[in-house]
Amino acid sequence: MISFSLILAIAACVFWWERQLPNKLRHAAREGDLEACLRFGEQLAALRWLGTGSLKEQALCRRRQAKIFWTEDNVAEALKLQRRLVQSEQEDASQQKRDRNQLDEWETEIRDQALVLFRNGKFEQAIARLTPLEGSKTPGSSALSDTLKETWNRNRLDYQRLKALIDKERWWEALDSLNRLDHPWWQQRAEKQRDRVEAAIEQLRDTEEHQQHGSTDPNVIAGAELEAAVQKELKAGTDPWDAFQSACRLLGGHVEEDGPESFCRRRSDKGS
Repeated sequence: MISFSLILAIAACVFWWERQLPNKLRHAAREGDLEACLRFGEQLAALRWLGTGSLKEQALCRRRQAKIFWTEDNVAEALKLQRRLVQSEQEDASQQKRDRNQLDEWETEIRDQALVLFRNGKFEQAIARLTPLEGSKTPGSSALSDTLKETWNRNRLDYQRLKALIDKERWWEALDSLNRLDHPWWQQRAEKQRDRVEAAIEQLRDTEEHQQHGSTDPNVIAGAELEAAVQKELKAGTDPWDAFQSACRLLGGHVEEDGPESFCRRRSDKGS
């Protein structure tokens, strides 16, 4: 069993060390020993006693070390220290405002860097860059990461669907998938597919123009009549495939597929 005298001795040592810490903290701050300054500050905080003067020295060390971390691109540690400064209730209002502005500036820079990476197709790097912001209380800090993930996955799926539609030579639907791509990197990746799809659609239009002279089924709606209706729908903001289907219906037809091609057949009087 620990004797009462031993407990008193331990308490006396703790009290003595607690008395020494403020001076050690101030000395470390004056000497620029940020590692020691931060260590002594944490020890004082753990002992639940810290004089006002010591608090200022501790904040000064945190502020300096945070800037060093930032210049070394140790973003997570820089933000961690800066947040502690902002959350401190002992600093005066003007200093807290400066600390808050510094934190906001760093967080904004991180988001801007992540967006540049994202636009350049470096998705994983962009998400990793945003990771240190997860501990931020700034509105929208985590929402940006979610938005980037949603945008990237949606474009990836549209690109995969595009390739599948091209393999099946379903050109109007492929054009629709192409126009749904809204990320610069995916749009650039799909340039060759766009050239192929647009060339195929142009060829279909040329074929329809020749067929309208009577060499095709008279029940097939094609040529200038269908093209004009499709263009009207496109100008109204309708997606290409939906525009083709809508134009066909407005002209009294319905869309049928004949192998790889889709065409508009006029409905019979019997409603077939």
